[in-house]
Amino acid sequence: MRLDDYDNNIDVGEAQSGGGGFGGGGGGLLFGLLPLIGSRFGCGGIVVVLIILAVVGMNPLGMLTGGGGGGNAPVTRSADSSSGQSVRQICEASPERRDTCRAFNNADNTWEKIFAESGQRFQAPGLRFFKPDANSVQSGCGVAQSAVGPFYCPTDRKIYLDTNFFNELANRFGAKGDFARYYVVAHEFGHHIQTLLGTSDKVRQAQQAAGQAEGNALSVRLELQADCYAGVWAAKNRDRLEPGDVEEGMTAARAIGDDTLQREATGRVVPDSFTHGSSEQRMRWLRRGIETGDPAQCDTFSGAI
Repeated sequence: MRLDDYDNNIDVGEAQSGGGGFGGGGGGLLFGLLPLIGSRFGCGGIVVVLIILAVVGMNPLGMLTGGGGGGNAPVTRSADSSSGQSVRQICEASPERRDTCRAFNNADNTWEKIFAESGQRFQAPGLRFFKPDANSVQSGCGVAQSAVGPFYCPTDRKIYLDTNFFNELANRFGAKGDFARYYVVAHEFGHHIQTLLGTSDKVRQAQQAAGQAEGNALSVRLELQADCYAGVWAAKNRDRLEPGDVEEGMTAARAIGDDTLQREATGRVVPDSFTHGSSEQRMRWLRRGIETGDPAQCDTFSGAI
């Protein structure tokens, strides 16, 4: 995918290294143990632990979000002043960061135009990279280990990303290519859109009154909508797509489906424990966004998914 260079006024920075536990109802102990698990068994062992917890009825996504609200903190387009670095210094630290900044900037511009066309006010999110020597970061949702993968925190409206995840995506899950990486960024950006539209708050409120299985099902719908929004972003930039890009995105969506991950980790699939959707569902909703280019077609909360 052909992307222009990023603007120098995007809200990009390096996250502060974390310490202590991750906020969110007992999740601190789990994420505190992840580095030990990773040192002995690698990232694959961490994936196994998270999936097993989901299978036995603990929702890793719920731990990750920490139950935080949408937040009303204003978002500005500027470098992270606390780091003393410019946007270019942060983004040019590695090729992976440069690509991420370009995708983030493009998604920012794309969604700003979509909101303007519908007469809605858009607020840009922030992007925070893990420092090269940091295994955890302090976010508005608490302390998070890099092993949890890229995530969006609705409390401070920032995307947190360790670029080492892209190596795992390509080498462990076989999702290679630039568009596979851009899909990850666009998916997390989709969660920001859900925060701006109030969808995330509604889902969290509904989950608080729901049982475990129903709460997981709501989480799946939220994640599939973020996949569809990622597809909408791609559709709005169709003239930038190159041969094979869509296939790269589908490969990534298939690789990180709950059924695929569970089958690899435990040899069995437990649909009631899904929190992100099956491989087929993730591919289907990503494709819907790409084919329609219409956010209104991403209503995963009405009818079957």
